[in-house]
Amino acid sequence: MLFNFALDYAIRRVQVNKDGLKLNGTHQLLAYADDVNILVGSIHTLKENAEALVAATREIGLEVSADKTKYMVMSRDQNAGRIQSVRIDNSNFERVEEFKYLGTILTNQNSIAEEIKSRRRSGNACYHSVQNLLSSRLLSKNLKIKIYRIIILLVVLYGCETWSLTLREERKLRVFEKMVLREYLDL
Repeated sequence: MLFNFALDYAIRRVQVNKDGLKLNGTHQLLAYADDVNILVGSIHTLKENAEALVAATREIGLEVSADKTKYMVMSRDQNAGRIQSVRIDNSNFERVEEFKYLGTILTNQNSIAEEIKSRRRSGNACYHSVQNLLSSRLLSKNLKIKIYRIIILLVVLYGCETWSLTLREERKLRVFEKMVLREYLDL
């Protein structure tokens, strides 16, 4: 718990003192537990922001682990960020093509087709685990819809805040929802 307070303090100091952590006017530093993600528009800005975060954490006695710290370039330009590692102080940060954040695999091509497929499979498994409940004639349709939204839909949409949907993926999610609501719940 103390660690989380210290990390939060360091992040707030960096956000207040560093304009570079803004992209389109919005702070782009995400933190969850001990995972910190900095979203920037260039390798130069990444270095600046990472240096500021390393310095702020060092001031309060925390250390950024170079072994666990990675960076990824997401760009339409395939040559963007060709540098294979970013060096800050005496540490090299490795470039990766994908990483997992909040249970979602993010790729440098921003492809989430496999993630959507996996989430739909999980939603189907979730549906089948509560199928007897949903097929009961004792439950009203409204209650069945609530069960769908509270149980199944949350499983399907877990981590969706990291998704950048195309129309194709959005359509696949709508098809899944219609299938569950029409075929499974008889709505």
